Amino acid sequence: MTKINIYLVRHGQTYYNIYNKLQGWSNSPLTDQGYQDAEKAGQRLKDVHFDAAFCSDLTRAVETAQTILDENKADSVKEPTTAPYFREEFYGSYEGTYMDQAWYNAGAPHGLKTFKDIVTKYNIDTAKDWLKDADPFHDAENSTEYWKRMNEGLAIIRDAGLPDGANVLLVSHGNTCLSLIERFGEGKYDITERPANGSLSKLVMDGDRVSVEFYNHGRLQEIT
Repeated sequence: MTKINIYLVRHGQTYYNIYNKLQGWSNSPLTDQGYQDAEKAGQRLKDVHFDAAFCSDLTRAVETAQTILDENKADSVKEPTTAPYFREEFYGSYEGTYMDQAWYNAGAPHGLKTFKDIVTKYNIDTAKDWLKDADPFHDAENSTEYWKRMNEGLAIIRDAGLPDGANVLLVSHGNTCLSLIERFGEGKYDITERPANGSLSKLVMDGDRVSVEFYNHGRLQEIT
């Protein structure tokens, strides 16, 4: 089986991040800080040779991924492959909603008031399911819908014909990073706090098995 090292980076800061709003599939542009986040990620990873790069097709992820590759000095691929499979969770009618209000609406019927409360007592998949229930249009993705497309994205990486030990850059979103860490982290990591913009985690894919090598809450430059 082919072993693949996946360098998972959250996109740089956006205006919706500043405003504490759910972004989902909405496109909020990177801030000046967001471009700096991407550049710092690129500097941290500039000596890593990437055999392939993938990202969500949303602008904030594409620009972050391209910036990282532009900073690279290790003869890596020059541009990312974009795909909707790597998008953030779709929040339905809660797209653009103040984050605390959205998660209160999802959790309150179950006696829980915050995303952290839901994830602490249950898990992120439960948060997805409850938000779909709370969405008046029921357009928000539940866990089954979310993982169906994310699994397709992981299959694209697995089946890309990469050499054993290949390094892959994957730029995605906060909730998606947390979802991957929860699913494959075997309960070793705190997933109640969102990772910072530009933060780096590392997954290892070995055939159908995925494990988490490390997960960082903070900004990329804090990793030694």
